[in-house]
Order: sequence, then structure tokens, then C-alpha cells
Amino acid sequence: MPLPPPLQLPPTPLHHESSPMAASSPSSETPNSQTHFSPSPISIAYPDCDKQTINEMLLVIVDKVVSVLEKGGLGEMLGATKNTPTLDFGEDLWKTVWEVSNSVLEDIMKERKKEEMKRLLQCEEVKDMTRFASEVGVRGEMLREMRFKWAKEKMQEVEFYQNLESIRQQDQLAQEEEEAKAKNTGVDAVEEAVIVEDGDNVDVEEKKPKVVALPLRKGKIKYKIYGLDLSDAKWAEVADRIHEAEKLIIPDEPKPVTGKCKLIAELVLSEEPFQTNIRDYSKLIDAHAKDNRIEDAERILKKMTEKGIEPDILTITILVNMYSKANNLDRAKEAFEGLRSRGFQPDVRTYKSMIMAYVNAGQPKLGESLRRDMEAKDIKPTKDIYMALLRSFSERGDAEAADRIFSTMQYAHLQLNLESGTLLVEAYGHAGDPEQARNKFNNMIRLGHRLDDRCTASMIAAYEKKNLLDKALNLLLQLEKDGFEPGIATCTVLVDWLGKLQLVDEAEEMLRKITEKGILLP
Repeated sequence: MPLPPPLQLPPTPLHHESSPMAASSPSSETPNSQTHFSPSPISIAYPDCDKQTINEMLLVIVDKVVSVLEKGGLGEMLGATKNTPTLDFGEDLWKTVWEVSNSVLEDIMKERKKEEMKRLLQCEEVKDMTRFASEVGVRGEMLREMRFKWAKEKMQEVEFYQNLESIRQQDQLAQEEEEAKAKNTGVDAVEEAVIVEDGDNVDVEEKKPKVVALPLRKGKIKYKIYGLDLSDAKWAEVADRIHEAEKLIIPDEPKPVTGKCKLIAELVLSEEPFQTNIRDYSKLIDAHAKDNRIEDAERILKKMTEKGIEPDILTITILVNMYSKANNLDRAKEAFEGLRSRGFQPDVRTYKSMIMAYVNAGQPKLGESLRRDMEAKDIKPTKDIYMALLRSFSERGDAEAADRIFSTMQYAHLQLNLESGTLLVEAYGHAGDPEQARNKFNNMIRLGHRLDDRCTASMIAAYEKKNLLDKALNLLLQLEKDGFEPGIATCTVLVDWLGKLQLVDEAEEMLRKITEKGILLP
């Protein structure tokens, strides 16, 4: 049937649901269908045409789009110009068809890439690299990003070789067409003759065929290197013998590396393809630090600095914790000062490690100074920090400092338990001040703490320092009325005290009572 003149859309807004591609075909409609479609622009432009004519117009549009796809594929379709001139359609109609088609094709290509990425994430090569990265210590988001990176690189590699294969096939097809054309041209040239009439003589001149391909080579290829004819068969035998000899020296395949150790990870750091960064070094340093391998951690740190990578706050924090755990105060101080000199703000964990280093070295006052520095920088010290300082001052008999820490804990609204009160009693006992020790002891009773054997033994030991036996016995009698029974710690202090006073009978009586109660002395 003859086609109508070029289609022109009315000046209406462009919507995909009203585009020609969205119009329904006769096969998609049923008599009982409840779906209502808005009229297509073709129906609006040609109100006098029947439904069959409209469908024929749609088939022309689809045929045009398909012909473009068959010429260049998806890439050609996406890269084409929207306003491609055509004799079949108007400019606005072709623009509508092109936008809808490109939108659909883009979605198709995205879905294809998504499915390809899913497949490559599960390929053996990507899984092997992921497994190796996990073994050397890569975890969490970093491992996930590396896996997607490897899958993306694998997809790029696959696309590259697919493009090469497509180009090769196109070149091969073009070459076959040229050879077929050249063959036909050569046959015609041989059979064609030019007849030149000269009187009674007739000369026939044959046209020389065009050379369109190189002639086929006959015989074997010969090649020489430094005067040696390597095309001789004897050189193949020499190569085979060399290959057999190499098998005795080098195995066919390298033996697989078994076991998991951090030395493997350290060797990978020097490999350029691994693209090591500061996180790789810091993870290895942290792994060695947790196992107290200080020399190994320092070796990794040296490799990092030799590569021009300066330690960051995380790496220096790891070093402070490592040296503090190893009771190496000098190196811990050096790392801590290096942290502050670089302008980094230490966190609570770093402060705690440094304070513990001072405590373990017998310098709790320097640790208390760091605790004040934390408060000045609005960093709240943890209860562990207070307890470590309180315990250290108590052991050294520095009652004033211990009381100061105890009061600071009260101001910080930290819950004071029996442990902190016992340490304060022990601090005054070691300082030789039993009166203050008894005051702290009574304060714990008023606060409702149920005193244990250790706390009572600390109070009795405070009285023993000043040889106040009567007060100690009165305290024990008072506690026994409240239901307290002396335990091994309290009994041990009493036996030692009675022995020093040469009260042998009393000491033996105490030992007898202890034995009757079933208490075993050390």
C-alpha cells in the first residue's frame, strides 16, 4: 500500500508512554481487557486513518529502527545522532523514536554489565586473589573494594579481547570478500581480449590481471641468526634436549605455598603490583605488636619509612601501645612525643597506654600529669586509668596522692566500689597513719559496703604498723558481732603480729582455731 507523507508530530510534550513505541499492537489487545491506553501521536496526527493503517505505520517505524541496529549494533545505535535525516519520517517523530530506543538500549547494556559483573565476582581468578588478600590480613570494606576492582579489571580485559575478536572477524570477512572479488576480476581479465584491426591482420592483446594477493610460498622457510641456519631439523633436537635438562633443575610447576604466616605478607610488600599503602604496613606492625614481636614490628616500620611513607596517627598509636605493653618506657615516650610533635591528638587509648607505661615504671605522678592533660583537652579518663593510678599510689604508700585520685573519682561521678576503698585504706596503712585508715574504713561501712577479708586484713595491718593490738582486737570483736568471720588474710596478719610480739601461746591458740575452722594457711 502507498505510504502517507512524512509523519509530523503535533507540538505536544514528549512522554514515553505516549510515544509511537508504546502503542499497542492488534495481538496485544483482548476483548475483555480492562487496560486503557492513551492515543498515540500517530492517531492524533491522522485521525481519519483506521487502526490497520496506524499499525502499518508503526511497523514502518520499527523496521527502520531494526535496520539501523542491524548495521551497527547497540553501540552504533547509542552513538547515533538524534536528528538523523530520513525520507520516511518527520524530524520530531524520528527524534521521539530515537530517544525511546536509546533509553531502552542503555538499560539493556547496563543490565548486561551488571550480570557480567556478578559472574566475574564468582570467577576463580577473582576468588583466588580475594582469598590471598584475606590470608595476608585484608579485611572488611577494603577487601570488598579490592574484589570489585579485580572483577572490574577482569571485565575490561574480557571486553578488550572481545573487541579484538570482533575486529579480527570483521577483517577476516573483509579479506574474504576482497579475495573473492579479486578472483573474479582475475578470471575476467584473462579471458578478455582487445582486438586491434590493422588491414587483414588481427592482433589479440590480452590484458594483464591485477595483482591483488601475494603468491603462495613453496618450500620451507629458512632463517639464519649469526650465520647459523636455524631452520635445520637438528636445532629442534637441541631445543628438546635443553628442555629436558631444565626439568632436572627447575620443576614444571612451583610448589604451592602452604600455611599462613605473616612473613608471606611481608614479602608481598615489596611487590609493585600489590600497590602497598600505609594501611598494609600498619596492619603488619599491629599483628607483630599483639604478639610482642617488637623487633619484627620495628623492621616493618623501617621498611615503611625507607619507602618514603611517614607514620600516621594509627601507626604511632600502635607503637605507643606496643612499647607500653613491653614496659619499654623510653621508646613509649619517644613514640608519644612524636605523635604530639606531628600535630596529632592522642585518643583515650593512647593516653591510657602511656599512663600505664608510667605506672609500670614506678612513676605514677607522671601518669597523673597526663591524666590532668586529658581533662584539660576535654578527654574523659576512664575508670581503669583512675584505678591504675590509685593502685600504684597505694602500693607506694603515697596516701595524699591516693586520696586525691579517690576524690577526683568522686567528682567525676564514677561509681566507687569496695576495691577503690580498700586501696585507700592500704595507702594510709602503708603510710603509717592508722587513724586515717580507720576513718576510710568506717566511711565504707557507712556507705553500705559489705567488708571482705582483704579490706579487714588491710586495716589490721595498719594497726600492726603502730603496734595497736588492743584497737585491732576491738575492731575484730565489733565485726564478729555484725557477722564477720576472719578469713585467711586477716588470720595471717594476726599470727605474724603475735609472733613478732613473742606471744607464743596466743599465736598457737590462733593457729588452733584456724585449723578447727578448716582454714589453710600458706
